[in-house]
Amino acid sequence: MKYEVRFSGSGGQGIILASVILGTASALYENKETVQSQAYGPEARGGASKADVVISNKPIGYPKARAIDAMVCLSQKAATKYIKTLKKGGIVIVDSDFVELPENKKYKMIKLPMSSTTLDRMGKLIALNIVSLSALVTITKVVSHEALEKAVMDSVPKGTEEFNLEALKIGRELAEKSLA
Repeated sequence: MKYEVRFSGSGGQGIILASVILGTASALYENKETVQSQAYGPEARGGASKADVVISNKPIGYPKARAIDAMVCLSQKAATKYIKTLKKGGIVIVDSDFVELPENKKYKMIKLPMSSTTLDRMGKLIALNIVSLSALVTITKVVSHEALEKAVMDSVPKGTEEFNLEALKIGRELAEKSLA
């Protein structure tokens, strides 16, 4: 089993942290081979950015994602730039508040109102990356929710644990509702 995940959005949305957390959940708590990489260069704030995680139960021969199985798109610019990297039969999870993609038989698209729901329930968008990460895990089952929760608790600043647990809950609820 080899699974490639891409988080995409605008610089500053926390996509790199989301990918690091997914990598931590996979490597430390599920004992899978895992590689994480990112590209943000001059677009660090506001431009299209990406962060990838390759997960496998065998050694990973090449450290970069080449055929994306699942992608999260949090901005239109990133969605437009990276949708072509999604492999046939892949899953794209878009923030329906900001991203419009045409329906395509090549991939399965799941539209979730992640930004508006995060803002409504949390009062700020800072948790959007954790919401989207939880939605991705609920939909793909690439790691368990238990492993994800442990990795989130390892990664967030002290004093924000409950806030981030709520973000995990929101992402899971959004994804479960879309799958129902």
